Amino acid sequence: MPDDREILNAALRRARALGADAAGAVPAARLINCPSAAADGYQGFQTDRGTYIILGLSHDPEHPELDLWEPERGTPGDRILAGIGRELALWLEKEYGIRARVIPYQIYDGGIYLKDAACMAGIGVMGRNNLVLVPGFGPRVRFRAVWADLESPDPALPAAAHPCAGCEEYCIRACPMDAFRTGRYSRERCSKRMSTDKASGRERVDHCRACELACAAGDEK
Repeated sequence: MPDDREILNAALRRARALGADAAGAVPAARLINCPSAAADGYQGFQTDRGTYIILGLSHDPEHPELDLWEPERGTPGDRILAGIGRELALWLEKEYGIRARVIPYQIYDGGIYLKDAACMAGIGVMGRNNLVLVPGFGPRVRFRAVWADLESPDPALPAAAHPCAGCEEYCIRACPMDAFRTGRYSRERCSKRMSTDKASGRERVDHCRACELACAAGDEK
């Protein structure tokens, strides 16, 4: 029987075979005190047991339909990610007898802070635009998580130049909500735009992606 590290490595390979563009793992205990959890008052699913397998799906600008939000259904891209997560969880149980389940997307439904988790898993780094910058894709990646009853070591994160270093701040200039007016990202100003979009009554909401689409990270792929 392979050990937990070997099973996790196999699970990450399987995740990519199922359609994930990025995948990584982080011990669940690390998310308890992650920066976003501390800032928000430790909400969401918290456990010091097991591992979160983080799945990433590229949302290419040529496929804007992946990001169209629908009331009670979320976005098509998130449904694809949830499907990959369910298949991965079933595979872990069938192949290795490992308990696993897809974690809800929203924090208030028992989700986790996915951007923190993606960075801790070594998938990318947090950009100035408050989005995870993933090599080859920039900020155009969405995330979902699977919890697995496996123990994993902290990933070794290689030191690398930050993608925002030397950037001409395209994201800041592109933001229609002036969410960077104080020099730091304002979640309140950004969320106000999203809330207004959702209150529009449209069946499918095309949320603002101005800072994301203006970002030069990932354009070199």
